[in-house]
This record gives sequence, C-alpha cells and structure tokens, in this order.
Amino acid sequence: MPFTPPQLDRARGAVLASAVGDALGSQYEFGPPLSDATPVSYGVGVFGHGVGEWTDDTSMAMPILQALAAGESLNDAHVLAQIVVAWREWARDAKDVGAQTRTVLSALEGDVTEDRARDAARDVHTRAGRSGGNGALMRTGPVALGYLADGQERDLVDAATRIAQLTHWEGDNADACVLWCLSIRHAILTGELDVLGQLNAIPGERRDRWRGFTGQALAPGAHPRDFSEQNGWVVRAFQGALAAIAGATSAVDALERAVRGGNDTDTVAAIAGSLAGAVFGADALPPALVDPVHGWPRLHAVDLITLSDSAVTKRGA
Repeated sequence: MPFTPPQLDRARGAVLASAVGDALGSQYEFGPPLSDATPVSYGVGVFGHGVGEWTDDTSMAMPILQALAAGESLNDAHVLAQIVVAWREWARDAKDVGAQTRTVLSALEGDVTEDRARDAARDVHTRAGRSGGNGALMRTGPVALGYLADGQERDLVDAATRIAQLTHWEGDNADACVLWCLSIRHAILTGELDVLGQLNAIPGERRDRWRGFTGQALAPGAHPRDFSEQNGWVVRAFQGALAAIAGATSAVDALERAVRGGNDTDTVAAIAGSLAGAVFGADALPPALVDPVHGWPRLHAVDLITLSDSAVTKRGA
C-alpha cells in the first residue's frame, strides 16, 4: 500500500507530537489548571526530567515503536513479552514509573511471557478492585503505525487490547486504547478527527457509555480543564486529551490546551499529541519544540522520525 507524503508526515506526527506534549507537560504535572493567557514552555520536570526530556509516557512507547520499526508484529506473544522485558529494564532506574505499572513489572522477575504479564495485571486488578489508571493509554500512540493497510483494523484492535492488558486489566483501558488507536489510524490516512466513528470496534454493551464520554469531550467549548479532576483515570485522561484536540486550531494549540488542563499534564498532553500529530502532521510542529526533545533510551526527535518511517514501511504497509 503506497502512502502519500502527507500520510507519512501524519504518521511521524503521531509519535513526535506525543513526545513533545509529554516533555512540555513535565514541569506542570500535579499543578492547577492554567488560564489561556498563561505561556506554556519546556522546563525541568517534577520528577527531575531535563528540559525537553520526555517522561514515562514516551519511554514506555519506545519499545512498541522499536518493535514495529524492526518489522515485528504486535499480535505476536513473543514480541509482546520482549516489550515487557524492555519496560522492566527501563523501570529499574527510571525517574518516574506509574504505580500500577511498577506493581505489575515488579512481579515479573525471571522469564517473561505475555501470559505471565497478563496474569500479573489481572492479579493486581483483582486485589485492588480496579486498574483504571491512564498508563496504558499514554503509551499506545505508535501502535497504529503497524496497521495502516486496508483490512488491518481487526488486528489493530487485538494489538491495542493485548498491549493495554500487559499492565492494566480493567476494560476501560482496552476500550480507550482501541478507540484512540483506530482514531490515530483514521487520522493518518485521512487527516480527519473522528473518534465517534470508531465506536463499533468496542463491545456493544459498552458503546453507549463511551459515546457519552466522547460526546462530553466533543461538546462545544469543552476544555481539558473540565476533565482535570481525577485525570489519572483513563476515562478522564481520554476526555481531556480529546477536548484538547477538538477545540484546537493547530497541533501546538492542542498540546498547550492539554497542558493548561492541569493535574496529570504530561500524560494528557502525550495522549493528545499522538492523535493531534496524526491529524496535523509532524511538519506542523515548530523546530523550537521539536529540537530539544529527547529521552530514554538515548533517543532524539530525529530518531523518532526514523523509527516512525521504518514502522510504516515495514509494518504499516
């Protein structure tokens, strides 16, 4: 399947804008909502991330992107196990790891399989009674790049669900990741934002619930500030990120709106960036935002572009 230059640019944007949003939101994490007049800029993160350095959101997305760039399938249990191993090694000295993710990864010493990771995630969910944090949605951005060809929607749904459940068992995580990945895929191929059009991919008994969540975020005048309370919950993070994009005039505007929402700013901006980048493209991001971006595992913006191109070339087509 040949891709047009704008489609390739939007595929790059899905990865690059997410990393930019992550790094941009780092210094504002846990802070209050900001007014529209408040400037948003890079700074030292709450957990000590450097200026322009992405946090756990993008770090956890990197093994997924690298697997796709190597031509591997995210529907392969062995590939998913290797992604978990990479996460486990990253988490040993990472500046910040989500509580749910850390608990699951700490239970996975020795040989890792997809089933072991899923069992650990399910066990944590059972003991806590919930596992609806936003840690799976924040890293799901690159997944769609491996499933851009015609007829690959079903495999994309499978991959998004399985990757979410490696650490986050609750159904809201799978639904959010499926909707976001399909929306990214649609945006890369068409340049359009259409989340409601993806609802048929989730189980029928949950569609009305998600139609309501999505409608709230798409309502005229909606802003991420409206969803800042408890936006560590995957549903609120989803709504905040979608509101950031739906009311934006540009990719940069979407990222700044996400950060101004407050609270879990880096994660909401990373989530928003993955879909905003797929709508507006990488070229819509100014060099002043792109050039400083870097992070684990010793990658920079140019590396993200190279990996994205390889993912589309080797897997997306």
